[in-house]
Order: sequence, then structure tokens, then C-alpha cells
Amino acid sequence: VQLQASGGGLVQAGGSLRLSCVASGRTFNSYAMGWFRQAPGKECEFVASISGSGGIVSYTDSVKGRFTISRGNAKNTTYLQMNSLKPEDTAVYYCAADPLYMPRSIEIHDIDYWGKGTQVTVSS
Repeated sequence: VQLQASGGGLVQAGGSLRLSCVASGRTFNSYAMGWFRQAPGKECEFVASISGSGGIVSYTDSVKGRFTISRGNAKNTTYLQMNSLKPEDTAVYYCAADPLYMPRSIEIHDIDYWGKGTQVTVSS
């Protein structure tokens, strides 16, 4: 599975961005998809995940109510709608795929596939 993330950019606090992640392959709906982020000087952290069917989603506490993960299996695409952005959301955002569901507690090294990151910068 190859993943290509896009949609990052520079936005003011309170603004919105939508990240997209396009996956190669014809079995997209058999993979759970996730978004992770890494801020300068910090470890990579879980942001959100969605099951293959889209029926189960998880979020880290700091983005609940502001971010929404979704997927369009017909387009092999996963989205992360980010609203009410804060400066602390500034990070490189990565999409990831795994045959197994990705709970909030998943270990980074257990995830099978990663895309290249997209930079999100939120100015105050």
C-alpha cells in the first residue's frame, strides 16, 4: 500500500484545513486508516483513526470535537477535517494504514504502512 498525503498549509488560529490521504491498491476498505503527527522536538503521536468500513473512529483527547476523520472507499481516500485549529496543532501530519484497527494506544512501530508527511502550521 502506498499513501500520499496532502492538504497541509499555513493557517491562522481558529481556521480550518482538510487533509487528504490517497492510497494505492484495490483493497483499501480492508485497511484501517489513521492520522498521526509529530511536532518539532516531540514524539510522533496518534491523532485519529477509522476502521475499514468507517464505522469505528477514535480520536486523541486534544482534538475531539475539532477534528473529524472520514473515508471515501470508492476514492481510496481518507480525510482529516481540522477545525478551530490551535498553534499547538502545528506539526507534520502523517497518514498510516494497517490491516488491523488502530486504537489510540497503538504503538507506532506496529503500523505497517506510512505516507510522507504534510506540514500544518497554525499561527497565533
